[in-house]
Amino acid sequence: MTLNAKEIASYIDHTLLKADASTAAIHKLCEEAAQHQFFSVCVNSQFVATAAKALEGTGVKVAAVVGFPLGASLSEVKAFEAAKAVENGAAEIDTVLPIGLLLEGQLDAVRSDIKQVVDAVKGKAIVKVIMETGFLNDEQKIAACRLSEEAGAHFVKTSTGFGPGGATLEDVRLMRQNVSGTIGVKASGGVRDVETAIAMIEAGATRLGTSSGVAIVNGTQGASTY
Repeated sequence: MTLNAKEIASYIDHTLLKADASTAAIHKLCEEAAQHQFFSVCVNSQFVATAAKALEGTGVKVAAVVGFPLGASLSEVKAFEAAKAVENGAAEIDTVLPIGLLLEGQLDAVRSDIKQVVDAVKGKAIVKVIMETGFLNDEQKIAACRLSEEAGAHFVKTSTGFGPGGATLEDVRLMRQNVSGTIGVKASGGVRDVETAIAMIEAGATRLGTSSGVAIVNGTQGASTY
């Protein structure tokens, strides 16, 4: 596959989710996103308004994480956080599903949790569901994909970047095979160079979550065919 810097940039959610992130760091994130025309920036909900203001007129969207990184917040709290994030300028919501409930096989509860977030922003934002694949076996990953689609989500996503492991080609392929063609797949966690980025896209990823977006697009110079 041959992709130039602009094409790869269009896949990237430029991400800063560290606990010690500062307002200045968020402004830098937004400046980089605008310069390289990444698809979006992905931030914690407290920084959504800051990012939305910084990105006005650039065409770069704002994504907010919800129930992050554990997925263990009350569903009503996730829904409220999502709605407030959209009110503050988020166009996308990345919500962490309740991992413990999925591991216990409480599938109806997992579906309900996702649906509450979807319903809270319906018609206003797309919803990506973070599965945290490092905790799951293949059967559980498949279940998470199907529950996410049943609940009305628009994307399934591999990882928070704070759990065990990160995106793998095998997981991206599995996820792509277990959602319909209208559902996106976001590879997140450990995508740090152009080789990995292109491999994830070839495996079926339609979005990349990474804090290394600048390095990735800079790495396309003279090395874009893999």
